Amino acid sequence: MEKKREIARLLAKKYHTLPVPCLDRLAEVLVPFKTRKGTKLLVEGQVQDYLFYVEKGLLRQYYFKYNKDLTENLACDGDVVMCLESFLRRVPSALLVEALENSAVWGIAYDDIQRLASESYDIELLYRSVLEHSLLESQRKADMLRFEPSHVRYRRLLEYYPEIVKRAPLVYIASFLQMTPETLSRVRSGQL
Repeated sequence: MEKKREIARLLAKKYHTLPVPCLDRLAEVLVPFKTRKGTKLLVEGQVQDYLFYVEKGLLRQYYFKYNKDLTENLACDGDVVMCLESFLRRVPSALLVEALENSAVWGIAYDDIQRLASESYDIELLYRSVLEHSLLESQRKADMLRFEPSHVRYRRLLEYYPEIVKRAPLVYIASFLQMTPETLSRVRSGQL
């Protein structure tokens, strides 16, 4: 139970400070997912039942389009991962979530977070903060991809997510930045 309390404290530290009784209630509903590299935490067509918190590791959200696998998101230590539409609307996901490293991931079930948020204003604020953060990250990424040239997109990734650049395979970084691996190679070498 102490490990669960530690994870609850980390979530509260990042998103919204919680009093001890709320930390304990949140800790009670945390579910550990020990995942090996290559494990799928979510597959296409499945409803995302858990909001995932990455304690340690690297996860990739991706989808298939025209028989190509396209990276939507890369997340590592301390990040929350969810397919917003699937998790919130309870519909099948178009995204897949895969561990790119052996990872320690914690889940909070949809029903549990809804119940806790209805019972505790502090947990509701924490949940709202997680959702707001996810929406803002999605908007930042969409704006970056729409408005910025490839070299600026890569610099922003280095600035905001240096761990991802160090740990993720280049093919997934290129896909995440919506460029070919060859373009990413030229950007990294300063040719673009």
